[in-house]
Amino acid sequence: MSLDFVLRQARIAGREDVLVDIGVRGGVIAEIACNIATDAPARSIDGHLVVPGFVDTHIHLDKSCIMDRCRCEHGTLQEAIAVVGAAKRAFTENDVYRRAQRTLERAIVQGTTHMRTHVEVDPRIGLIGFNAIRRLKRDYAWAIDLEICVFPQEGLINDPGAEEMLVAACAAGADLIGGCPYTDTDPHAHIAHIFVLAERYDMDIDFHVDFDIDPSWMHLDEVCRQTEKRHLGGRVAVGHVTKLSAVDSEELATIARRLADTGVAVTVLPATDLFLMGREHSRNVPRGVAPAHRLVGDGVTCSLATNNVLNPFTPFGDCSLVRIANLYANTAQAGTPGDLATCFDLVTVLPARLMNLDSYGIAVGHPADIVVLDCVSRTAAIAELAQPTLGMKRGRVNFSHAPSVLHRPGGATTAGLAAP
Repeated sequence: MSLDFVLRQARIAGREDVLVDIGVRGGVIAEIACNIATDAPARSIDGHLVVPGFVDTHIHLDKSCIMDRCRCEHGTLQEAIAVVGAAKRAFTENDVYRRAQRTLERAIVQGTTHMRTHVEVDPRIGLIGFNAIRRLKRDYAWAIDLEICVFPQEGLINDPGAEEMLVAACAAGADLIGGCPYTDTDPHAHIAHIFVLAERYDMDIDFHVDFDIDPSWMHLDEVCRQTEKRHLGGRVAVGHVTKLSAVDSEELATIARRLADTGVAVTVLPATDLFLMGREHSRNVPRGVAPAHRLVGDGVTCSLATNNVLNPFTPFGDCSLVRIANLYANTAQAGTPGDLATCFDLVTVLPARLMNLDSYGIAVGHPADIVVLDCVSRTAAIAELAQPTLGMKRGRVNFSHAPSVLHRPGGATTAGLAAP
């Protein structure tokens, strides 16, 4: 059978030494070879790197882009929760949709093809945010696969009516469920309730946990215990775990073994964690970023993700996971070629594993989700903050960026930058 089109002279992430052609038919990768013989339309990408898109495992679309309606003075986690909690009482479905749409479109043009968004449900917001994001998921299915994780940001046991809202969202089609035990008066009961609901609706779980830098206690222990007890390894993730930035190497290795053995995955959120942690320190401020690349080395499934965009938790952001990985590499002092390649994997193949994406990857038979980066290797992508130039979802071009043009004296122009 003939091909619909071919991308020629591509470097596949992880196999950068060989230039290949990628043939697509019916939105699926049909052939990968050094020289595909076909008269199908072809486009050369001149030896640049291709990936199956970036995977953002933790973002809050529903409360993005609200800095213009929030006043913050201290920059603490507690203040951010309170200020956003007050602001969301005025959210409408159309308001949430419009702001989330703006953020989602930014992520798409930055090369993100899969995303898990956390959405707050509680007696104050009800299902307003959930309904808006469910519409967004449907409307943008042509460009991105979006998972909705519903969770109670302000507690569960201490917030009458929150569990009823969670149940309603689960019954209405949420993809998975999350929790936030550090905001509850009974964190262990909070965790247990989330596991019960997850089992009832056969859902994966994604918690916000241990969001401070006091390592003397951790809710992570209870999450691991419940995961092991209920045989849910590979279906549970935790986000933030900034406490892991404050433990020594020996304790970190012990915790990593526990995470790997129980199958609990970890998402690190560098932008938010750097912004909020250590506010009580006037000098030598702790970074508060869990060492994801070291956990990966000990067998833990990890990811780096965006978390918040333009709100009190993170008052900046452009939804670029390359930028997030570069920020992490700087913060974690991860500068060797191996470390940089791991940082790239932390926004691609590893989060795909965390989300249990079976058909992720540039491989025959997989969906033709293809993003071209202006670089030739994974290490260069992170070190140079390589920009995406072209993106496809199931074989259809869904974004493109024109190359930069250098205007030389005398009127000569050069498109793009010289390859290293």
